Amino acid sequence: MIAVIISEFNKEIVDGLLEGCKKSLKDHKLNIIKVPGAFELPASAQKCVESERYDAVITLGCVIKGDTDHYDYICQAVSNGIMNISIKSHIPVLFGVLTCQNAQQAFERSRDNDFNKGFEVGNAAKSLLESAR
Repeated sequence: MIAVIISEFNKEIVDGLLEGCKKSLKDHKLNIIKVPGAFELPASAQKCVESERYDAVITLGCVIKGDTDHYDYICQAVSNGIMNISIKSHIPVLFGVLTCQNAQQAFERSRDNDFNKGFEVGNAAKSLLESAR
């Protein structure tokens, strides 16, 4: 089973990422876990890894640059948090978080096509799981 952790912030974009991920992993059982925002993704990913219930963990979220430094802090915290979990994990932990300069970029990466970041991360998870067998 694969844990797919999704941020509820920027919901419309993240829903597109989730649909792309589901499309890619249609032959796999998924457990969808919701968290409030991207900042909560690493903690939830760590819990999933520690539970030993999953073959892989996928994180999906979206952070869009605004007028303050908040974007920079959140992007850095989330990417470093997920990277650290991935390095220490015995299972694949994948980063499917969009970090975009504007909403248009985010919508482009969450559309129903092969450039959907969720679809790409789902394919990466499949590849990693197949190579581990």
